[in-house]
Amino acid sequence: MVLLAFLLGLGIGICLWLWQYTQLQARLRRLLRIVSNDSEMATSLGAIPRLRHEIVSARQQREELQAKLQTWEQLMQVAPVGYLQVDEENQLLWCNQQAQQLLGLQKWEPGQVRLLLEWVRSYELDQLIEQTRERQQPQVKEWLFHRTSADAAALSELRALTVNAASLPLQNGQVGVFLENRQPLLDLARTRDRWVSDLAHELKTPLTSILLVVENLQQQLEPPYKLWVDRLLPEVERLISLVQNWLELSQLELDPSRQLKREPVELRSLIDSVWHTIEPLAQRQQLRLSYSGAETLWIEADKSRLTQVLLNLLDNSIKYSPFQSTIWVNVELINSETKSNYVQINIIDSGCGFPPTDLPYVFERLYRGDLARARQTTPDSKKISPFTTHGSGLGLAIVKQIVSAHGGTVKAMNHPETKGAWLQVELPTQ
Repeated sequence: MVLLAFLLGLGIGICLWLWQYTQLQARLRRLLRIVSNDSEMATSLGAIPRLRHEIVSARQQREELQAKLQTWEQLMQVAPVGYLQVDEENQLLWCNQQAQQLLGLQKWEPGQVRLLLEWVRSYELDQLIEQTRERQQPQVKEWLFHRTSADAAALSELRALTVNAASLPLQNGQVGVFLENRQPLLDLARTRDRWVSDLAHELKTPLTSILLVVENLQQQLEPPYKLWVDRLLPEVERLISLVQNWLELSQLELDPSRQLKREPVELRSLIDSVWHTIEPLAQRQQLRLSYSGAETLWIEADKSRLTQVLLNLLDNSIKYSPFQSTIWVNVELINSETKSNYVQINIIDSGCGFPPTDLPYVFERLYRGDLARARQTTPDSKKISPFTTHGSGLGLAIVKQIVSAHGGTVKAMNHPETKGAWLQVELPTQ
């Protein structure tokens, strides 16, 4: 009886063990189907050896990923731009040395996970990160960053920096931000402009004296020596014009708003007056002006400065317009729901337009684009004339400064129909 009970218990135990073993094997197979797609391995090995193999493979992959991560971290540490990364709750996960120096994060240590706001007080940076996370698209922003310090002595040495940031969305709501310190470039540009402005100021007096001497020689000399003076005079005048334009541009950049004397200006009358001034230049190429848009439109602006804008733009169109062509001027009042009403002035010619590679730079000082834009056809031949217009490279830069001082914008494009240059000025009505 005892033996029978023992055998019965042993049989029940063996059945339970087999059932548990079968269940374990089934679970292992389901697990392996998730972590492995290797059908040959599934048929050649049992469940437990396969699981061991997958664990080893997973460890190897993890080590490879960690090695790659360390390599990328080392590269980012020596990168010339800053980089930081935050999680979905805006907690700072990682940043490189450049970001630490730029944002004042010297006390941050790898592994510390705290809110970015506790380390950096920058509304612009927080806004950039939130916009990137919401839109799930890369964003770019530039602002003046004021660094802070708990040490009063160190605070006196800190100064605001112009920071350019580019962000990109990552997985699980994380955001990465690249940071560039543009202050050294801006300081260098200001130093260069100040140096050139001082040089231009010093050149103004001797050039004026040279002009007086050349004008006196022109009246006293006889051919063939007079021909040399006739060639010298326009070059001296061009140098004086270049110096004057540079000085004027420097004054506009120092304090644009103080250089303006606003008054009511009627645009149609002003355009007619400017065209009448430069019409002799247009008549040489038999050019016509075609006006469309509002007949009477008043804005608050500096009349002399706005006259200078129109003179530069129309003169630019005259230089590059083909013989017997038309220059179109359109003026419209734009009613905007998102911002204040503004006036749009479009000046379009039918020349060869701007080369696409020049468009981002046409408003930079001293920039002169491809000479192809300066070539013109003559009335006697369809071939390209060797005549090339000469400019100082400051006309459009002055236009941009004056328009910006009025709170407006100016854009350079190529017109889709005429294929010529299309300059668009937008000015607020008040």
